[in-house]
Amino acid sequence: MKSTRRIVGDIVKIPLGDGTHTYARVLPEATFAFYDSHVAEDLAAEEVVKKTILFFVAVMHHAVKKGRWPIVGHIPMDESLQSPPKFIQDALDKNKFEIYAHGRSRPATQQECIGLERAAVWEPEHVEDRLRDHYAGRKNKWVESLKIR
Repeated sequence: MKSTRRIVGDIVKIPLGDGTHTYARVLPEATFAFYDSHVAEDLAAEEVVKKTILFFVAVMHHAVKKGRWPIVGHIPMDESLQSPPKFIQDALDKNKFEIYAHGRSRPATQQECIGLERAAVWEPEHVEDRLRDHYAGRKNKWVESLKIR
């Protein structure tokens, strides 16, 4: 299978296994913006980016590189779309936190990290589980496992 290179601004289609799909946009640093676009029919890239963003997470390169999430369009990035900060919790000292944003991290309090996504790179299958659970109104085991401890 031919390898595909993802480019910031690419729109990818994410099949959810039940005849429906959703879309995401490639951002810098392996991050994707996932749009609230649970549909059975294809949408134009221009329509996708008008949808509400559900969440931002980094995803393993092979999601696009190996064709699991095909590129279906490209919308050049604008300055208004920025991935929000993420938190890092020290594996050895659970009371030590950092906030990661725009390629840099800084010390933070636990309180500052509440409500942020954990800095992690997701497997595409886990993102698909998260999206299916979102649309089914269920808690997601991967989101729960990454909460502040």
